Amino acid sequence: MVKFLKTIYAIWGFFSFIIFYVMCFPLFALVVQRRLWHKYANWLNKIWASFVFTSILMPIKVVKKTQFDKSRNYIFCANHNSYLDIPIVGFSSPKFVVFVGKSSLVKIPLFGYMFKKLHIPVNRRSIKDSYRSFEDAKKAIERNHSLLIFPEGGINDVNLPDLKKFKDGAFRIAIEKEIPIVPVTIPFNWIILPDETLQLTWHLLKIVYHEPIETKGLEMKDLPILKEKVKSTIREEMARHFPANFSKKTAQL
Repeated sequence: MVKFLKTIYAIWGFFSFIIFYVMCFPLFALVVQRRLWHKYANWLNKIWASFVFTSILMPIKVVKKTQFDKSRNYIFCANHNSYLDIPIVGFSSPKFVVFVGKSSLVKIPLFGYMFKKLHIPVNRRSIKDSYRSFEDAKKAIERNHSLLIFPEGGINDVNLPDLKKFKDGAFRIAIEKEIPIVPVTIPFNWIILPDETLQLTWHLLKIVYHEPIETKGLEMKDLPILKEKVKSTIREEMARHFPANFSKKTAQL
């Protein structure tokens, strides 16, 4: 019986994502037509995600450890364990963010059209495409947008709930543009919607926005220290939620 109810819940969640996105799509299709209108996608993301999370009765806790300056741009760096990470960031982010995400997302009907117009797809298997995405990300900052980058380079489906090795891209941009980096921890999405099964499970959905780390005055030689500081902040928050997992790893080191 429990298994049956979980299956029904997962099916309802799947259709909720689709139904509410289709309902909002005409507005998304409108705001993507001009760059000046892109900022309004922030409100559409919040509306769409609110409908979805309410319909599936998913409890949400958003923790912001500081007040973000609306006049400043940031690079938000989050751990990435689930397809649910993009909706929760869209729902909770302090301001509109341009996502840097894998190019396969543009193949999703309707969503792919919006993603390609608003955000930055990247094929990490191609050096040329990765460089193009890197330059597009810097241009987005120059247009006064913030970025959301998953520094693990894709969904982490191994060694959970720990983190994979971080790539350099987000930190290079932050240092070059002197933009603060905000570590973001999403602790439970790997349980709620695991990548290997896509089986939706009811659970508290939590996201933590840590205090920004300033990069003004840093040089490229400081990149490893900056990267480790961001990773440590996210990892320490994960360890608070899963102490048994991380104590074992620490003992093995």
